[in-house]
Amino acid sequence: MTAMLASVRSLAEAQVVAACGVPWIDLKEPADGALGAVPLAVVRAVVGQFGATHILSATIGDCWENPAVMPARVAALAATGVAYAKIGLAGQRPTPALLAALALATTGPCGVIAVCFAEAPPTLADLRQLAATGIAGIMLDTARKEGPGLGALLERAQLQGFVRGVAGLGLLCGLAGRLAAAEVPALLGLAPDYLGFRSALCVHAQRVATVEAAQVQALCALFAPAVG
Repeated sequence: MTAMLASVRSLAEAQVVAACGVPWIDLKEPADGALGAVPLAVVRAVVGQFGATHILSATIGDCWENPAVMPARVAALAATGVAYAKIGLAGQRPTPALLAALALATTGPCGVIAVCFAEAPPTLADLRQLAATGIAGIMLDTARKEGPGLGALLERAQLQGFVRGVAGLGLLCGLAGRLAAAEVPALLGLAPDYLGFRSALCVHAQRVATVEAAQVQALCALFAPAVG
């Protein structure tokens, strides 16, 4: 069963998507890059209201050029009670420093989801190296949010290979990256664990705009056959 993940930047937006029936609420600041972090106070507020009823994740911020800071950022998120911390890898091949940082980050109570980017998709060998660090999941996203979406960057066979590769390692698998409503039925057929959205939830499909309930409801309706 594929879940819908909605990325929000505030408690108010979290309340909107929760009211629409979204099961997975993700916190990130779209104005600060692909995986910009929201203030920890916002994470705590969302955990306080939805921690018992929803899957919650949050990003640690764009810090892939400095793996040494990753464990501390994950620990800070874990202290809020969020279930998963998302770490962007910037499309780089796994380096010893990155793998060591991921392994250290996974020692706490918060699951770690590594975010790979479609502009430089991971190989199966990369996925195996990442899985060996003890992370909880791997997702595929787009780094350049003003550029092509996931479906324009990768063929269906490539996406299927990614999903199968991650699932075969026993990890959570997610797909995101300027996904449009029209793409959802085909992506559900790939059977990832979740599909992530930000732009498609917002006014005029602008990721830095406000989440709009009508947009969220329209996307939720596409998941109904998959969960009914």
